[in-house]
Amino acid sequence: MDIRLASVAFPAEGLNRVAARPVRGFVAQGASPARGARAGLIACATCVLILAVACSSKPPDQPKDYVGKIAAERAAKDAAFLAADDPIPRARHAQFLPLAYFPIDADYNAPGVLKPIDDKTVVEMPTSSGANRKMRRVGSLEFTLKGQPMKLLAFNELGTDPGSLFIAFSDLTSGTETYAAGRFMDLARNATGLYEVDFNRAYIPYCYYNPTYECPYPPRENRLQVPIRAGEKMKLEVRSEK
Repeated sequence: MDIRLASVAFPAEGLNRVAARPVRGFVAQGASPARGARAGLIACATCVLILAVACSSKPPDQPKDYVGKIAAERAAKDAAFLAADDPIPRARHAQFLPLAYFPIDADYNAPGVLKPIDDKTVVEMPTSSGANRKMRRVGSLEFTLKGQPMKLLAFNELGTDPGSLFIAFSDLTSGTETYAAGRFMDLARNATGLYEVDFNRAYIPYCYYNPTYECPYPPRENRLQVPIRAGEKMKLEVRSEK
């Protein structure tokens, strides 16, 4: 089956770095032109938001401001999903919306350093459709979470913006509280190599809501052996049906 990239961005993982980060989902060919156009418009807005935040020299948010910002991003994402038929089909809005999240916890927003990997080897990343996506390892994102040193491989997909970093990870909540196939984070690459590794903005891939999406699986190196109770989770009622 031919697959084309749907670079969709919505508030919350979406309006990340104030929100909009491109979502890693792939849509089977034959999807409506309107769907592609809507995705393109949202992706453009995403780029503007990412650049605006990346270029900002504002000091870090205070805890109260941070919680309010994340809550607003989540509400905006719900509103965007509710107003559309994609990525969550209207027939499934009642089942999935509003989206479910762990409580916002600033301790899950950790400073990280990207250690570059000077290796142009193309990595074949398996996906939910059985096909592979071609990725390159950009670097190892190293950080400390709740006193424990950790690292995650950051990738860039061939043919996409080289300034984007894609992180697919799983943890000990995967398959129970969160989607079994893991969750995603997206970052805009910068010249400093310093990043916020914000698990409050971790999101469930769109193949969970919609089988027309193809989602990459986390590599072995990104399977965290701790529970990450931050970011998006499965709804209890939906979890019990799967």
